[in-house]
Amino acid sequence: MPFEMRQGSGHNPGSVVTRSAVSSSDDFVIFEQPLTERVRIFLRLEFLLAQRRHHRRDETEFGVRSTLHVLLDLLAVMSRSDLKTDLLKELTEQKASLTLLSKRPGVDQDALIETLDGINSAIRGLKGLANHFASNLLRESDFLTTVANRYAMPGGTCGFDLPTLHFWLSQPRHLQEQDLDTWAADMIPFEQAIALYLRLLRESRETERVTAIKGMHIHMPNGPCHLLRAHVPRSIATFPEISASRHRFSIRFMTVASVKDRATQLGVDVPFLMQCCTL
Repeated sequence: MPFEMRQGSGHNPGSVVTRSAVSSSDDFVIFEQPLTERVRIFLRLEFLLAQRRHHRRDETEFGVRSTLHVLLDLLAVMSRSDLKTDLLKELTEQKASLTLLSKRPGVDQDALIETLDGINSAIRGLKGLANHFASNLLRESDFLTTVANRYAMPGGTCGFDLPTLHFWLSQPRHLQEQDLDTWAADMIPFEQAIALYLRLLRESRETERVTAIKGMHIHMPNGPCHLLRAHVPRSIATFPEISASRHRFSIRFMTVASVKDRATQLGVDVPFLMQCCTL
């Protein structure tokens, strides 16, 4: 959405910048660069959760193996930090901000109420979870721990390496599905909360039309930026290399003829759309 118009951030004098609506993904490839560790973790989890949904629909043995593998990756990421506390903090702050926003004139009340309902639902779901459910699950399941320890070795989950996994894979499909869904049950509130947070973050700023002079754009934002998004036209054979610090970041547009060649910087001006997202 956004619920209201927001001010743009600063830019360097060597670029052309104008305001724009969010681009269509049909015309652009969107490259994202997280600028905080929290957003970095949320993007990784979003990626892994999408993988789990995809593999979960595959009923072959290798589909089940892939589902189990990505589930173990999710548990490993979720067990490294107190994600429940982080997400609750972020969503509670957004709820307070949006509640204040509802009192302003010109706000889309229907969209705002729908988002607040989603935040309340996500908060309730998170509060119903144990703080360290992922690490607890890994610690309490000998099967998951055994399989996780072998996944780091290439081909380490062959039948002769892991007879316990080979036996589990030989069981009826409905029993495997039951186990997979039980292990992933506590991830559902996280999936809902992360999807909502990232949607709000991505929609927090409109795009700006930017021209990278001779393939280079340097940007110094006026305020905090948690996620940088570069919408690059599909018609231009290029991709951005983003280098970011707390007070400035640079985008260098590269091109490569094939995977056999080394990437080089473009020497021409590159028009693209940019978002400096923050909540």
